[in-house]
Amino acid sequence: MGGSRHREVERKYVVDDRAAVPVDDAPSGSRWTGPQEVRLEAVYFDTPDLDLLRRGVTLRRRTGGTDEGWHVKVPRADGERTELRHPLGRAVRAVPAAVVDEVRAIVRDRTLAPVATVTTHRTEYTLATDIATLATLCDDRVTADSALGEGGRTTWREWELEVAEDALEPATVLASLHPTLRAAGARRSPDFSKVHRALGLSPDLGPSHVVGSSTNRARTERARTKRPRTTRDVVRDRLAHQVAVLHRQDAALRAGDPAAVHRLRIAARRIRAALTTCEPVLAESVDDVRDELRWLGQVLGPARDAQVQRERLGASLDTVPPDLVLGPVRRRLDLELRRQERDALAAARLALRSERYYRLLDHLDALVADVPLSPGGEGPARRVLPGLVRRDARRLRRAVRAVDGAAAGERDAALHEARKKAKRLRYAAELARPVGSARARKLARRAKRVQEELGRHQDSVMAREVLRRLGAQAFLEGENGFTFGLLHGLERLAAADSQARFRRAWTAVPSPRDAESWVARGR
Repeated sequence: MGGSRHREVERKYVVDDRAAVPVDDAPSGSRWTGPQEVRLEAVYFDTPDLDLLRRGVTLRRRTGGTDEGWHVKVPRADGERTELRHPLGRAVRAVPAAVVDEVRAIVRDRTLAPVATVTTHRTEYTLATDIATLATLCDDRVTADSALGEGGRTTWREWELEVAEDALEPATVLASLHPTLRAAGARRSPDFSKVHRALGLSPDLGPSHVVGSSTNRARTERARTKRPRTTRDVVRDRLAHQVAVLHRQDAALRAGDPAAVHRLRIAARRIRAALTTCEPVLAESVDDVRDELRWLGQVLGPARDAQVQRERLGASLDTVPPDLVLGPVRRRLDLELRRQERDALAAARLALRSERYYRLLDHLDALVADVPLSPGGEGPARRVLPGLVRRDARRLRRAVRAVDGAAAGERDAALHEARKKAKRLRYAAELARPVGSARARKLARRAKRVQEELGRHQDSVMAREVLRRLGAQAFLEGENGFTFGLLHGLERLAAADSQARFRRAWTAVPSPRDAESWVARGR
């Protein structure tokens, strides 16, 4: 079952039965056409606790109209939503697996069941210029039957103004039509969807509470009152945003996007890094959550490693003169690394369906809802976060000193450890950006350069291991291993270059005291 993605920008308006649809007067250069009438029936699904609606997500099976099928709507920034569409198929009462996968990170192992049936008698009017469609105004007369509790039927009328998907400036289109609709007696609806109203849910339950944007109202209140950001504000926002990224990449990986394994892994790392950085100011241990995030990273790692090595070694082989490529080197590299990636992706997708993973997501939701800060962690973030950044900068400095003192056989491991500490400092600086502003961004960029050079070195370490193994296999099967040795030598040169670049990047990283000062002073 294939799916498609669509941008949705719309506004809903409450109107009474006497209101006339204002399509006699169109903005300059455009005209209204219609009406077109259609009957739509949508069955909405959710968990017993309405986990989807609590995050501003809707899942429905709709018949009627040109886009009938299974629809998942996910909130985006600035009032937009992404609509994921799947064909109707044969399923009626059970949600198809491909549709559930779009929201599996939210639903997890909970049951999806119908919560409401909404029937809409729609009259559509289209606003267009000579060259493009601008918007559609829908006059909807709605009958909704709730399946919750004792049930109940609700009827109402509403107008739905939806901007054309390919419109360049949706906000301008909405703004140009809003006064006309208001003059006709319409007022903005507090409900973000028909099912929201069908179930009689509070306007507070919806997109503003979605993981990743659940602090939008708090941010607005802080801006209005000019209240300093607390450590709790900053940490919660960071965790919520990264959990939202994790949810999106979970869906992308389930849908077959192999690149999502890397983005999902990064989100897990950022969450884990935030918890590690904030450890001194947490009121209770989160070691169990960090261990599970480490497990998730380890599950996702092999697939990403195979992707990196296939790209890296393929590019390296491209630089070798054809007369020095002896034997089926490219074929062996490609087949082996594609097999590793395929097997690792299968293992990763299996882990994403495990109870262990679902419980990790539950724990992350709990952390976002209530960050367990100690009394020492409460108060303005500008007072607390600089010291945490200094702590991570100090750890990086110790790791770099350990590289200098490492024996030849231990240097690669020491460089890899320094890379992890550089990454932690980078993420700590990102955490502090809301209070450290430009200087925190500068610190993050400098730590990132160190991390990237050490990352290239680690990629070379892994590439040499792959080349040793495949070269030995080639020899045992009667092939010439010369080119594998040549590539191994090129990787040794690349590793030496990465170490030199790391040293240059390291000179730009401020001392722990200065790193603390950068974040504390902000701009």
